Amino acid sequence: MVLEICGESGINAPEIILEPGRSIVGPAGITLYTIGAIKEIPGIRTYVTVDGGMTDNPRYALYQSKYEMLIASQASAPKTGGYTVAGRCCETGDLLGEGVPLPKPNVGEVLAVLSTGAYNYAMASHYNRLPNPAVVMVKDGQSRVIVRRETYQDVARNDV
Repeated sequence: MVLEICGESGINAPEIILEPGRSIVGPAGITLYTIGAIKEIPGIRTYVTVDGGMTDNPRYALYQSKYEMLIASQASAPKTGGYTVAGRCCETGDLLGEGVPLPKPNVGEVLAVLSTGAYNYAMASHYNRLPNPAVVMVKDGQSRVIVRRETYQDVARNDV
């Protein structure tokens, strides 16, 4: 269509570059968290806390991005309730989701947040001086670390 319009208008066709971004990269990523605590406030909500949050995925805090989540060891279990998934920064906005349908969670289980490939690593921060997690690629049943987990020494290396 672009070539047609350019031809009809007598102008040279421009070079067109498309960057598919999130539509391809987003579904390729899964972020894994360990459930650290569960806090029920009867009649109000139940919090599920994880060992990450807005530092490695600020999208919910910034603009309430919706994610599908599942508990890895209960991937096919029926979802019994809506949970508020909270991060470790102890901030009002440190959430990954509210009313998230999940089976009954247990401390120590792995919570998988799906479709996080597009922006998690690019938007991660050292808020509260927290180091960033590793990035692992999995292909054909083989895994390899492509970005190593940061240490507290990494976070402080430029301090004077």
